[in-house]
Amino acid sequence: MNSQSFSNFGKWMALTAALLGWLFDGLEMGLFPLVQRPALRELLATTTADGTLIPVSEAEVNRWIGIITAFFLIGAATGGVLFGWLGDRIGRVRSMMLSVITYALVSAMCGFANEAWQVGVLRFIAALGMGGEWSLGVALINEIWPARSRAFLAGLIGAAANVGYLIIALAGLGLIKQVGQVRGLLESMSLPGHWIESLLANDGWRFLMMLGALPALLTFFIRMFVPESEKWLHEKEKGATSYWATHDLFSVLGGAAAACGIIALWAFDAVPIPLAIIGSVVGFVLVTIGYIYPVMRYLQRVRAAAGTGPVTVTNNPLKLMLLAACLSGIALLGTWGSTQQAPAIANKMVSDARTAEAKAKGVDEKQLDPAPPAASYTQLSTAAGAVIGTILAALIGNWLGRRITYFLLCISSFAILQLFLLTIHEFGDLFLVVAFFAGAITASFYGWLPLYLPELFPTAIRATGQGFGFNFGRVIAAIGVLQLGNLSTAIGGLPQACAALSFIYFAGMVVIWFVPETKGQPLPD
Repeated sequence: MNSQSFSNFGKWMALTAALLGWLFDGLEMGLFPLVQRPALRELLATTTADGTLIPVSEAEVNRWIGIITAFFLIGAATGGVLFGWLGDRIGRVRSMMLSVITYALVSAMCGFANEAWQVGVLRFIAALGMGGEWSLGVALINEIWPARSRAFLAGLIGAAANVGYLIIALAGLGLIKQVGQVRGLLESMSLPGHWIESLLANDGWRFLMMLGALPALLTFFIRMFVPESEKWLHEKEKGATSYWATHDLFSVLGGAAAACGIIALWAFDAVPIPLAIIGSVVGFVLVTIGYIYPVMRYLQRVRAAAGTGPVTVTNNPLKLMLLAACLSGIALLGTWGSTQQAPAIANKMVSDARTAEAKAKGVDEKQLDPAPPAASYTQLSTAAGAVIGTILAALIGNWLGRRITYFLLCISSFAILQLFLLTIHEFGDLFLVVAFFAGAITASFYGWLPLYLPELFPTAIRATGQGFGFNFGRVIAAIGVLQLGNLSTAIGGLPQACAALSFIYFAGMVVIWFVPETKGQPLPD
């Protein structure tokens, strides 16, 4: 095999590994929203001394959904910086292997959880790997593939994650409809009966979580076939990677601790709201400083060696990192505060309809026909739309320009969410059709972001810079998601709360004009 054919082979292997990684990212991210309600009803229920089962209230379930989702988002933000740092220090490929193993194995461990807080901790750790895999894969693909392919590849990046959402939704439907066959398979493996009952109870959420270990197999593929980025190897040869220092990462841990502290402030009703607000502002400042500190120190070392060192920095990467974080945070808050809640909204619609029907007929709900798997159908609709939306957004961004495209995506997302959340009050065909378009438009940012963010940072800090830029937005999203419970109570329900959060897109219409237009420009070296 000559060098040119190997180069082409390496490009395709890198793309395959990255797409599979993002697909599994989507699978993992879509898994818990699909099973969160049956899982938390099981984990939070209590049993009295005489064996009577006391179900948990819907408000308590919603509170824990917000807490666990926030922990997941904080973990992904931390992982984006941590594994981005590793990608710039030890290479894209080795760091990608570590990130995949982290999120695959730890996510599967959620199936063994016995308490809600255990799920929160495990989702936090798993998210470290998910956040890192995104930034590493984007850096690797943009550095290996030619510039003319950048827009289409960015669309594929966003689409791959949403294919993962589709797969896990189909897996959920398959488990519900084929539970007998799954039971037979587990019995054929000679598993104890009480294990099988536990795995398949409450919509089989434990079994589905354990499927999360499958992406670990991807690491063998990465190790064997994926080449390292030549751009990164060139930076290593120049000595650029030597300016990263391991002890700088302690600040990232401090930032993560501050972010978890913000979650704690809003997770408990005992904390007065004024104190929670002040603590959140202080915590947010500490998180920001903690996450950007490794890059600050890197740049200080580079500039101290100016004239004698191998690296020069001609732009203002810290400013660009903060602006990128704002753009990502707006998109992420819009998604996690709206479309990601669509399966829960669908389930609530079906539950309310069944309660009303049972009351009208004077019968117990158990006597009615089985309820449709509304959450799975809704996730299928939003994910299918997102696959198309992400590809189109990247292509439009390449055609119209980065800034005007983001501006138009903000307008469109706000409009579709107002329609979806405030005008449709029953689960049915119309709900699923509008959910498709809501998924397509609100997820389109995830085709735009992998197109734009790599164009802001030089090779030496690309993984860290875009890792922070994309994933730090999850901190913003986490704080917003934590308000869903309070907003739902204050303004009349979850759909109304999600619609209120969608006003964040107006901030995006302003911030986008403070970043540079990069259409037609090469990646900075």
